[in-house]
Order: sequence, then C-alpha cells, then structure tokens
Amino acid sequence: MFFVFNKQKIYSYLIAASTVVILFILSFYFTNSDMKAIETSSNISKLVPIYSVDTQQKRISLSINCAWNADDIDKILQTLEKCNVKATFFMVGDWVDKNPNAVKKINEKGHEIANHSDKHLHVNSLSYEQNVNEILNCSEKIKKLTGKDVKLYRCPYGEYNDTVIKSATDNGYKVIQWSIDSLDYEGLDGEQMWDRINKKLTNGSIILFHNGTENTANSLEQIIKNIQKKGYNIVKISDLIYQDNYEIDQNGVQSKKLSE
Repeated sequence: MFFVFNKQKIYSYLIAASTVVILFILSFYFTNSDMKAIETSSNISKLVPIYSVDTQQKRISLSINCAWNADDIDKILQTLEKCNVKATFFMVGDWVDKNPNAVKKINEKGHEIANHSDKHLHVNSLSYEQNVNEILNCSEKIKKLTGKDVKLYRCPYGEYNDTVIKSATDNGYKVIQWSIDSLDYEGLDGEQMWDRINKKLTNGSIILFHNGTENTANSLEQIIKNIQKKGYNIVKISDLIYQDNYEIDQNGVQSKKLSE
C-alpha cells in the first residue's frame, strides 16, 4: 500500500506539530514563572513597627502623643509625678515650635521624649527623602531644647509602609506603634477608657493617649492606679523594648531573638 503526500500537506502537518510543541513549551515556562513569582511574593515580609513586647515581666508603657495644644501638660505631669510614673511623649515638630516651655518641663521631669514627625503629614504618600526630612527636622527641634538625641519614632495617624519604616530605621530610629488605643481623642471618659485598656492589658503592652483631649488629663490618675493595682510596672518605652538582638513578627510583637 502506498501513501501519497503532496508537499502542501506535509508543510501543513509540520506547522501544526511545531505550533503544538511551541505552545506546550510556552505554557510550561509561564506556569513555572508564575509559581516562582507567587513563591517569591509570599516570602517577602512587610516591614512593621513595634506594637508590643514579648516579655515575662509585668511591665507596660504609657505613650502620649502631643500634636494639638499644651493646656493640660501641667496636669498630666503632676499626675505622673504623684503616681511615680515615667511616660513617653511623642512630639510633633510643629507642637515643639509652639510649646517650647512644655517640652522643657517634660524633659526636666525625666520623661522620655520621642519623635512624631515634623508636620504630622500622611507619610505614606511621601518619598523616602521626604520622610527622612520629617523625622530629622523634628528631632533637631527637640534636641535644640533638651540637648538630647531622639531615637524613637511614631508615624502620624498610625500610617506606615516599607518606605516610611526604612526612612526611620536607616537613620537609627525604632518605630513604635501601640497595642492598646485609649480612644481618648473620641471624647471617651475615664471609665470608658479603662474598660478598653483593661480588656487588652498584658505584659509588654504599649498604651496610646493624647494630650489636649477632653478627658485624658483628668482620667489619667485613676487609669494609672488601676494598672498598678493589677501588678504592672509602668516604664518608658525605651526601657520596655529590646534594644538589640531582637525580631519583630508580622503582628508587631517584638521578642528577644533566640541564640543560633
């Protein structure tokens, strides 16, 4: 039996076969490339600030953001002194400009002063260089009044991305968030704030307050006493966090790195 093929049919078969082979190779390549991309992206960790500290010690920190007025600073300082507590004050550069005497009083009382940016902008929309300027400008103003370097930074509005965090850490700052928000800026009274705090309070907690709010200054003493009654020691954030040989998980919990 003889099979007769003309050249046109042979060419058609060859082209069809070649097309199938090429499509198969391309499919295999792109499928594997996509898988590698997925694996790579899943292994990339987003940078996060310190929200809380993993510690066996019953220690927590009070942080007070200063961005509005300074009318209640004297009352807050009196309460902290009465309760024998040191807090960490995160100051905006503009606030420092307007309230130099308050900055000096806070420093003289032995509290920790930290950086809350210069203009309190939405830093996620800023470039790396703009973020660096926001941080360094604020620290320069604080040092001019206190003579001290600032090494803690809190992002305005609690916003951050990798660029924001790198702009701080590259310049020697530890980025601090919080694990408990008092919501004092929403006008909560002392009992309401304590109810929120009490539900989440644990070793290594960092609590967020603001000065210049309706009820914070008048509620702070009772909140501090309630915390102390539960056996917690209130310390500055720099005394709560680990300064070296640590890691931060994706929930923002800072822990001591295990020896390798």
